[in-house]
Amino acid sequence: MFWQEDEDKTLPYQAPDDVLDVSFAISCKQLPLDHAWDLAQAVQQALPWFADEIVAGVHPIHVAESGNGWERPDDASNQFLLPSRRTRMFLRIPKSRIPETQALSGTTLDVNGYAVGLRDMKEKPFVHTSVIFARYVLSDEAEDENSFLQRMAAEVKRVADFKVKKMLCGKSHALRTPQGVLHTRHLMLADLDSDPSIRLQQYGLGDGRKLGCGLFMPHKGIKTLKPTE
Repeated sequence: MFWQEDEDKTLPYQAPDDVLDVSFAISCKQLPLDHAWDLAQAVQQALPWFADEIVAGVHPIHVAESGNGWERPDDASNQFLLPSRRTRMFLRIPKSRIPETQALSGTTLDVNGYAVGLRDMKEKPFVHTSVIFARYVLSDEAEDENSFLQRMAAEVKRVADFKVKKMLCGKSHALRTPQGVLHTRHLMLADLDSDPSIRLQQYGLGDGRKLGCGLFMPHKGIKTLKPTE
């Protein structure tokens, strides 16, 4: 008899914590909307080991997409974020690097001329969630949605040994770098078991970790992300 049960979600799951996110409260008056490259350079300048850590990544700084009549613009040219007191900067690091990363508290990053003060580092270990979301996953400009999803399904199988059941891609974005413009897509994966969920959060998909690409976070649910038309 062949009988394969789904994972028992009633059992407690202890997530490995060898890779985790840490966050800092920030003091910053304004920051260019397209700041991924400049922020990555500032972090790597402050943490010389960062560039050589394969799993290390920098989450671009985000604020609420709407509030007090302001909406996050789609065009990054000459647009600025206005971080609030509650805005935090997140880094993905190996657990072994926590003491060195803690040293950033009380320092100020120079993000291409914009000052970003850091304080109050907090650890944020990964937890099991069946739905994860990445704001930026690298995509070729000419790659259509179906080709992108097929490529991501193969990458999930390689990274997490998991056959994707549900996956959606969303908005496209462009990230500026000195080598040219990188094209990205939103990506959400759903109906994940514990092990692949944690592994994908730890190791991501595709390249570009230092620019925030391929970095997954827990997502509230599938209904809040609309598929592209």
